[in-house]
Amino acid sequence: MAEPLPEHPAWLWRDPDPEPCYDAVVVGGGGHGLATAYYLAKNHGLTNIAVLEKGWLAGGNMARNTTIIRSNYLWDESAAIYEFALKLWEGLPAELDYDFLFSQRGVLNLAHTLQDAREGVRRVNANRLNGVDAEWLEPEDVAKVCPIVNVSPDVRYPVLGATFQPRAGIAKHDHVAWAFARACDAMGVDLIQNCRVTGFVKDGGRVVGVETTRGRIAAGVVGLAAAGHSSVLAEQAGFRLPIQSHPLQALVSELYEPVHPTVVMSNHVHVYVSQAHKGELVMGAGVDAYNGYGQRGSFHIIEHQMAAVLELFPIFGRAHLLRTWGGIVDVSPDASPIIGATPVENLYVNCGWGTGGFKATPSAGWVMAHTMATGEPHELNRPFGLERFTTGALIDEHGAAAVAH
Repeated sequence: MAEPLPEHPAWLWRDPDPEPCYDAVVVGGGGHGLATAYYLAKNHGLTNIAVLEKGWLAGGNMARNTTIIRSNYLWDESAAIYEFALKLWEGLPAELDYDFLFSQRGVLNLAHTLQDAREGVRRVNANRLNGVDAEWLEPEDVAKVCPIVNVSPDVRYPVLGATFQPRAGIAKHDHVAWAFARACDAMGVDLIQNCRVTGFVKDGGRVVGVETTRGRIAAGVVGLAAAGHSSVLAEQAGFRLPIQSHPLQALVSELYEPVHPTVVMSNHVHVYVSQAHKGELVMGAGVDAYNGYGQRGSFHIIEHQMAAVLELFPIFGRAHLLRTWGGIVDVSPDASPIIGATPVENLYVNCGWGTGGFKATPSAGWVMAHTMATGEPHELNRPFGLERFTTGALIDEHGAAAVAH
């Protein structure tokens, strides 16, 4: 097993100044941007690559998500790309030689109404048809998997059952980013921090570079992986993306002894809870309703989360909330990502993951790298192109992606 590494990772990669020209430029130094650069180098042999990050590496949503990894999505297209990600996750610690605490502890999605139960059974059957591990649990089986869940029938929304994916789990998000960053740097990728993209250099209708706060950088191909700020960059390039950016907040408690063995999610009372490796309870729910780029949320969302947590987990009644934080999620009309070409030649985009971006980190990087390197979509991201919003071939995952996760 890889040796444990210290909390501060600055020495793991170089901090170079930007070169005047690169074969490929990836805008966004979070998980998806780093994974894209990694697979561009590993799978396609490109090494003259720059990752441009406006702040510090992985300081956006990658540092602000809640680390859940699963693949139990409803539709074939979604199940395929998320299951591919999960299979990559299972081999990444060894491949990257970095123990980022990937823990396959399983995920429970609770059902509280007859409609929840019907949708859950439907999703389990769809998952099985797509080769995704999934099962339906009755309330007594839910209690066996997670004994601290309140399965009493005498509550406002009793637990009628749950879907369960045993291979799902969590990983330590910042360590995932550092692992990709170290691997990218070892292959010659320039990871350039404090470098905001302010515009695009075009030759006719083709992008040939970017303007940044650290000067102009020419590029053979440009990929956008900037999550909630993707629409801002698209406007600078001359087109609009069908996404909205919302604050999404999460919370953690003080450290406690191990008491929560899995991940529990509930769409109906709208909360999910897991326990991190150090011992804090990690909690979240849905996005704030308003659009914005502030990395904070509204207090009423916290109140609703806490009420839901206490209903599902009475044992947490005396737990102390330690801190809250927010990210900026990019939500598409069908709650599915956008990965592929844009109306501007030589410019590609990876966005629209909403609350599900972290779990797709390796597969998103894999298919984005393929698309940028070849100019053609990978089979896994072909259904997720922008054209689906004009053809009507939407991939509606609101049901499977209804909670912040």
